[in-house]
Amino acid sequence: MSFTMLAVVVAVGLAGPLLALRRGWHIPVVLGELVAGVILGKTGIGYLKAADPSFTFLADIGFGLVMFVAGTHVPARDESLRRAIRPGLLRAVGTGIVATALAFALNAIFHTGHVPLYAVLMASSSAALVLPIVDSLGLGGRPVVELLPQVAIADAACIVALPLAIDPPHAGRAALGALAVIAAGVVVFFGLNKAEQSGARHRLHDVSEDRRFAAELRISLMVLFALAGLATATHVSIMLAGFVLGLAVAAVGEPRRLARQLFALTEGFLGPVFFVWLGASLDLRELGTKPAFIGLGAALGIGAVLSHLSGRLTRQPLSIGALAAAQLGVPVAAATVGTSLHVLQPGEPSALILGALVTIAVSAVAGGLAVRRGLVATK
Repeated sequence: MSFTMLAVVVAVGLAGPLLALRRGWHIPVVLGELVAGVILGKTGIGYLKAADPSFTFLADIGFGLVMFVAGTHVPARDESLRRAIRPGLLRAVGTGIVATALAFALNAIFHTGHVPLYAVLMASSSAALVLPIVDSLGLGGRPVVELLPQVAIADAACIVALPLAIDPPHAGRAALGALAVIAAGVVVFFGLNKAEQSGARHRLHDVSEDRRFAAELRISLMVLFALAGLATATHVSIMLAGFVLGLAVAAVGEPRRLARQLFALTEGFLGPVFFVWLGASLDLRELGTKPAFIGLGAALGIGAVLSHLSGRLTRQPLSIGALAAAQLGVPVAAATVGTSLHVLQPGEPSALILGALVTIAVSAVAGGLAVRRGLVATK
């Protein structure tokens, strides 16, 4: 990994903002970054080498930060969210049941033996995708309020469950590792909460802002890397470390200055590096040698949408159910972790990403339908 190559990675990462420039399309920025990585990586001209240790390490840091930011997007302090937990939980559970049934059906067709993984993928939602769509379209009303806990619960539960589902033979070891990381996250939450209640965090903030120490960012990165080290040592993906820390910060209340610093570091540099690396690591040519995996990707996306439409049984509008199917973090994590553990067949990681793209397309359309159905916030 040279400075020239790093400059190219950052430059092609601009494809993300350019593709997402038109607001009406509701295309996530990461899509352009993935496409750029695909063109320059294994599938395309082969300029970017995803196996390069330095490139991989930078991508791992970006992965942890992306999941950290995703965790901070969960509205843990929202009072309306807490009141809507019960219907959201019921719908998340119902989605999981339908997703499990569909996972068995997909395994019967494609014979991959990944029933738990497919169930987790189709049951997942992405708060980092759904919340920006809700905000940008001004969606509101009771169905939208009930959507938020449903997405938050599904997002958190599936991220915790993914390490267990992706490698069932080592599920026991992964469960212990996940518990260790979650326990460490709980300790971090109580530490942050105590610092907030005692005023220590505010005093640190004032000194840091006055002296330009960026102390909050430094401490956050230190804790993130410590949790990532614990996750690595206990054979758990760093995605869980990032997400758990993000949830802890969101539950206490993320300082605005820290939010801006994290946004700059993640969205401006390490996040794009990770998604370009992921695109470069995918070999879409394998889908050509195994066309069945194209069907698998499409089936995973459609299965995710059908699973979330089960909310109609509890009178959830179809447009809101389809919007809840939006996913990216869990499929990306599955492709990343599955590739590193060598538990996925050639072409299967690309199929997982294809399934996520199907849900993104459906959620963009569903958001527009929700607006036309009058599900907008009252002014």
